[in-house]
Amino acid sequence: MKGSHVTHIFWLTLATIFISTSGALGKYIDMPTTVIIWWRSILAAVFLFLYCYLKKIPLGVHSKDRFTFLLSGLLMGGHWITYFYALKLSNVAIAMLSLFTFPVITALLEPLFSKVKFDPIHLLLGGLVGFGIYMLAPEFSLESGQFKGALFGMASAVCYSIRILILKQHVVHYNGIMLMFYQVAILSIVLLPFIGLFGFGNASEQFPYVLMLALVTTAIGHTLFIQSLRFFKASTASIISSTQPIFGILIAFLFLNERPTWNTFIGGTLIIFTVMIESFRSYKKQA
Repeated sequence: MKGSHVTHIFWLTLATIFISTSGALGKYIDMPTTVIIWWRSILAAVFLFLYCYLKKIPLGVHSKDRFTFLLSGLLMGGHWITYFYALKLSNVAIAMLSLFTFPVITALLEPLFSKVKFDPIHLLLGGLVGFGIYMLAPEFSLESGQFKGALFGMASAVCYSIRILILKQHVVHYNGIMLMFYQVAILSIVLLPFIGLFGFGNASEQFPYVLMLALVTTAIGHTLFIQSLRFFKASTASIISSTQPIFGILIAFLFLNERPTWNTFIGGTLIIFTVMIESFRSYKKQA
């Protein structure tokens, strides 16, 4: 039991690192936001469909679940689009850190979506994460692009939290890869009119980075995260994955030369400390 729990923690951490690449890639790719998301969705859909076909993963959906699949796909689109607007308006640190208000939102909303009882410790741990984000964020003003980026980041957090909680109800009955396939497939269809409006973007020059965004960040990273919901409560998985800003800021520093401040190190320490507490608590429960 302990060995398997360590394995689940490892895969969740790897998923977190892969998803963290979205910040630097989203900031770097020079395309309209909706076009980036369409390319990300359509390419990920192709990868995931081929994987399901080769692994003979069934793609059948019960009629009673079709609306939920559609809603989760739309919520993922809302999460991605608002997050990428946050990246364009501010920087990787601001966008990722404002997005990571979602552990608090998830912990507060989870009892409304499932039979899980509200655990006050999640409010405390979420508060620590929030304080870490506060330490990392600069001072905002109403006319600041960074402030607007933070607002879009928090809007992304709301969409992300609700999507996680909806998927939690279905991950037991469906394969996580199949769930992710339908979400990106739905999103690629919904965003198709924007391709008619903006065109395919500067695809020839940007394609390697879009491909990485679709394969590493989306097809692999998000699928691993969805699969992890089989072994953790949504609030637990959310808090553990709060290391994403740390990985994202490090990647942005290495590839975009976005330099972290001392506040970044202080806030990051608080976030990592919170993750260690929740990891230890979940480990003890399953021991």
